[in-house]
Order: sequence, then C-alpha cells, then structure tokens
Amino acid sequence: MKIIFLDSVHTILEERMKAQGYTCILAADLPKDECLKLIQDADGIVIRSRFTMNSEFLQFAPNLKFIARSGAGMENIDTVYCEKRKIILFNAPEGNRNAVGEHALGILLSLMNKLHTADREVRTGKWDREGNRGIELDGKTVGIIGFGNNGSAFAKKLRGFDVKLMAYDKYKSDFGDHFVMECTLEAILQNADVISFHVPQNEETIYMANQSFFDAVQKSIFLLNLSRGKIVQTSALVAAMKSGKVIGAGLDVLEYEKSSFESFFEQEIPSDFSYLLQSDQVILTPHVGGWTNESYFKLSAVLADKIIGHFSEE
Repeated sequence: MKIIFLDSVHTILEERMKAQGYTCILAADLPKDECLKLIQDADGIVIRSRFTMNSEFLQFAPNLKFIARSGAGMENIDTVYCEKRKIILFNAPEGNRNAVGEHALGILLSLMNKLHTADREVRTGKWDREGNRGIELDGKTVGIIGFGNNGSAFAKKLRGFDVKLMAYDKYKSDFGDHFVMECTLEAILQNADVISFHVPQNEETIYMANQSFFDAVQKSIFLLNLSRGKIVQTSALVAAMKSGKVIGAGLDVLEYEKSSFESFFEQEIPSDFSYLLQSDQVILTPHVGGWTNESYFKLSAVLADKIIGHFSEE
C-alpha cells in the first residue's frame, strides 16, 4: 500500500506505516502539479489543510482507499464524493482535544483578568491597577455549544472551578452528569455568562452566531470560538461588542481564514476585523488551540491506530 503525505505531520505516523509494510512518500514540499502525479497510484493520502480534497483533486487518485486528516475538521473534504467512491475518511479529534480545552481555559482566564492588557501596559511603563481589575470565573454560568471531543475537554478543565456548566449538542443526548447540565440552546442564551463554541463547520453551523443569536443572549457575555471561523459572523460580533452584549471575545479562529493559514494577512483587512485587532476586549490567536508539542504527536499516533486497526480487520 502506498501513502502520499501531502502535508507535514509527526514522523510517528510514517514510522508506524512503514512498520506495517506500507510505502510512504513525503510530498509536503512539492507543488500541486507534482502531487497530482504522485497520487495517481496512491492507496492513501495524509493531509492537514494544504489542498481541498474535492472531486477535481481526487479524480487524479483512482485507486484511493483512504484519506487521513491530521486534525478534527473535515470541511476541506468532499465527504459526499468520498462516500460515493467508498474512500474511507480518518480524522483525529482525540489527538488535540486536551490542547483545545487548555487553550480555551487560558483565553477565558486571560480575558476575565485582563492579563493581555496588563502585561502590555506594564511593559510600556503604565501601572494601572484599577483599569486592570479582573472578573472571577467562580460563580459564573458557562455554556458550551457542541459537546464532542473538544467541548467535553473544555468542560473537564472547568471542573476545578465553582461554575454552573451547561452544554448543548444538537447531535448528542444523555451526556449530562452531576457537573454538566444538558440543555437547549435557548437555555444557554438565557443564562450563560460565558459561551464557547466547539462545533464542526457545516451548512447548519455557518454563522450560527449571527445577529439573531446575539439578540437572544440575555446577559453580557464572554464569547469563545475554538471551532471554525465561519461559525461566528464577525459583523454581528462587532455589533454585539459595541452594544455591550459581548464584553470580551477570545477567538482562535476567524471567518476570514484561508485554507493556507500562513497567507492569512495577504488580503485586504475588512473593517470589522480591524475593530477586533484594535480592541482591548479581544484576544486573538492564530488557529493554534490544538497546536501543542504533545498534540502534534498524538494526532499522528491516533491516525496510525485508526488506519492500522481498520486495515488489520480487513
């Protein structure tokens, strides 16, 4: 079996595939036209986000048996087309869920305690204690939208705090326990002091946080998004911040992201994005919520387990 690595991933995946007798070809540094030639006789493809796995691309791989995505989201893969061709899809949300949970907690605590502004001001010689007075997380209600790998990992990190934790997931039920209250979306909008998104991007979730969403929020909230950028409509978020409905936003993802993260700023900066860049109420990180040294290894290890497990059964 021949596997083409179209993106760079931890070497443990290549090592374990070779140990199974698979041929591995590293193509992360090759241009698209050469990659299209390489996949003509490929049995498997390993990707992150460099290329969109649509019919135009995958038609060059007539023998393809599987696609392994080092990450959780599958929005860059035409899943309907792959199902028609019986191409198996592997992803690894288990590999970076802990990293996402820790990142979400870090952003939230930084926002509530104004660590980002306090640090910057002290470095410039400004000693403003009153202006950097924080808000405690204890006693607050945290609403988690999406209770899969990442949402549940964030909930786990919150267990050390005296918070009321509410969770909504359209596709899951009976996951509540003595700490997490399973509830409706409406209940979160009415009661939460913090709302955190952990949902996949699809037709139902794009711009889920729109003007109607923020209009339905009953309290002034802290908003976190560690899922996908297009879940939150930036114009609606900015309007909610200007009105005081959102008092702080932690965004690891933005709706303006391109498939290649490194070229993010090679575009005109929209006015709403400029507002976020200039606001002290916002913490932005470059889609690194699940991007730790540990998760880099675990993502590949999880994929190796899934690929080997599947084809061993066959």
